[in-house]
Amino acid sequence: MSYLIFKAVLSGVLIAIISEVARRFPGFGGLIASLPLISLMAIIWLWRDTGGDVAQVASHARATLWYVVPSLPFFLILPTLMERGGNFWVSLAVASVITIALYLSAIWLAGRLGISFGQGQ
Repeated sequence: MSYLIFKAVLSGVLIAIISEVARRFPGFGGLIASLPLISLMAIIWLWRDTGGDVAQVASHARATLWYVVPSLPFFLILPTLMERGGNFWVSLAVASVITIALYLSAIWLAGRLGISFGQGQ
């Protein structure tokens, strides 16, 4: 249980640091947020928690790639809507709904291409 709390606290601290840096220096905060720090931590935790299961870590990394690609338009849609006078919450909701649709499309496409996110794939 203490290991789980450690992982949660470390992950939360990282997010808090990024948000504080972004408040003062938006560009630098964006740079830090764009780094795959959370993915790296998740991969390390997964490696440790599975006893070094290569197939599971590789499957996780591959699945992460499939989910990163459809998430990229979010970072174009949100600022565009807000800069055109959109309400923050509405813009966030629209960008999120479009991102969810893109995630579902990626999952559908992966299935059509015979790509599975299961164990060892």
